[in-house]
Amino acid sequence: MSSSVQRRSSSDRVISKLLVANRGEIACRIMRTAHKLGLRTVAVYSDADTEAMHVAMADEAYRLGPAPSQESYLRQDQIIKVATISGCQAVHPGYGFLSENAEFAELCQVSGLVFIGPPAGAIRDMGLKSTSKALMAAAGVPVIQGYHGNDQTDTKLRQEADKIGFPVMIKAVRGGGGKGMRIVLTPQEFEAQLQSARREASQSFGDDVMLVEKFVEQPRHVEVQVFGDSHGNYVHLFERDCSVQRRHQKIIEEAPAPGLSEKVRAELGQAAVRAAQAVNYVGAGTVEFILDQHDNRFYFMEMNTRLQVEHPVTEMITGTDLVHWQIQVTSH
Repeated sequence: MSSSVQRRSSSDRVISKLLVANRGEIACRIMRTAHKLGLRTVAVYSDADTEAMHVAMADEAYRLGPAPSQESYLRQDQIIKVATISGCQAVHPGYGFLSENAEFAELCQVSGLVFIGPPAGAIRDMGLKSTSKALMAAAGVPVIQGYHGNDQTDTKLRQEADKIGFPVMIKAVRGGGGKGMRIVLTPQEFEAQLQSARREASQSFGDDVMLVEKFVEQPRHVEVQVFGDSHGNYVHLFERDCSVQRRHQKIIEEAPAPGLSEKVRAELGQAAVRAAQAVNYVGAGTVEFILDQHDNRFYFMEMNTRLQVEHPVTEMITGTDLVHWQIQVTSH
């Protein structure tokens, strides 16, 4: 492996120095691979992380601001400034913080920096549940029956829930991490659960637009690791079962998913690849599905347009280094 990584970007520069726009374990994990590839690394930190491991591991480190993330790790302008003055050619966002922020991906591009992640358009398309489900349906990826329309009146949402049939799931269009989600078992509790979901979504995402879907009882949650390059090549690296959860947060990931027939396993992988192709995806992503354990039918739920927290599980069963792949696909 050469001591630097080539990328044919608009500036046609060699990537020899990488800013990691994150903290903690994921920042350390990215730096380990970067150092193996001969890249110099730049850390950023808040006042709370002055003594953190990722700061010590990096070749250089720069303060972003006070401890609150809004004043440090979410400061897009400050991160771009650090990348520029430190002579970096690329930014890796890790997961969380700015990793799924389309505006930040675009800001990197216009600033002459390589964003090690998918194109801004893919982040934007997959970030809105209503948009992503429409795209998936058009691409032949199974989607669950539901309402994703613009009419957001309480009356309309209730009418659509009646059409779908209870139980239903109310979800925030911009939701994630289980926030803005409510299971509604009966028509009588619909209004109260809708208002509760709206309040939580507004507080968490600044947006209370909702969708209503059929709720699959006793579902399994299975996600597929996908990877694409800028030449239209796509692969999947098998699936992970993450059905064991608490408050919609994953606790255990198991790969390969147990109890699936080879036919269903292959169909899941193929559907995930179609999902990535539909948005011209580049890099590492995870396509999440709900699987009905009674008939093994599966339905698209969402796509995480970033390196996922659970990616080491896939690395363990495939012997790959996904961060290496991420850097590599920006080089060709």
